[in-house]
Amino acid sequence: MLSVLSIVCVGLILLTLTSSLVTAPVRNVAGYIVTPFQNGINHVGVWLTGQFSGFNDVKKLTKENEELKKQVSDLTQRNNELVQNQTELARLQELYNLDKKYSEYSKVAAQVISKDPGNWYSTFVVNKGTKDGIAVNMNVIGQGGLIGIVTEVGNGWAQVRSIIDDESNISAMAANTSEPCVVTGSLLGMENGKIDFSGLRDGDNAVTEGTSIVTSNISDRYLTGLLIGYVSEISLDSNNLTKSGTIIPAADFRSLREVLIITDLKQTKENSN
Repeated sequence: MLSVLSIVCVGLILLTLTSSLVTAPVRNVAGYIVTPFQNGINHVGVWLTGQFSGFNDVKKLTKENEELKKQVSDLTQRNNELVQNQTELARLQELYNLDKKYSEYSKVAAQVISKDPGNWYSTFVVNKGTKDGIAVNMNVIGQGGLIGIVTEVGNGWAQVRSIIDDESNISAMAANTSEPCVVTGSLLGMENGKIDFSGLRDGDNAVTEGTSIVTSNISDRYLTGLLIGYVSEISLDSNNLTKSGTIIPAADFRSLREVLIITDLKQTKENSN
């Protein structure tokens, strides 16, 4: 048994040596042919993997970009809404302050719903009328000062002629001296942001640039003391007795949204006092 096993082991050794000598050239030839082919396949595989990964990255980035665009759009819309809300709040706060400033008068708030063609609110319509107690000759204020006067009224609307209209004439006075003057509307002058005043007696030269001009106590339609605007220019007339000049209105007549209509008429208010 030992002899048999020894012979088998020697045979296996010789077979292994013989097999190695025979297959070595074959393996060498296969290495020259197969190895470059395998390397090429590996490179192609790596390239395809990179392309597939890049494609996935593009899809991911595209999706993220769309989500970011949507977020930007949402934030922009929210920002616009906040700006609009802040602007509206500022306007309403201004009306509230004006209401307190002239607290002795009863008022009705109204929204501007239409205006005549042109850049300026020389005449416009509000959404309150007779059913709300509005009547002709009621004074209209807003944005810090006098806006105009009601000229026509219907059940649910009223037309207002502003102080800048060419047909507007207001008995006014200098706030610091109570000297009377006349303020006239001028759409042409409003191109420079100004309207005119004339007939002011100012012998002491107390009226200067920046002096407040308000409605006069002698006006037959306008309540006393409503702010019209501020003197921007003043000069002595040729008669050497009176002065004329220009006023910058207190209100912005390029943009009117809300106003306050004073429901006290001049004659009624004076009689009640």
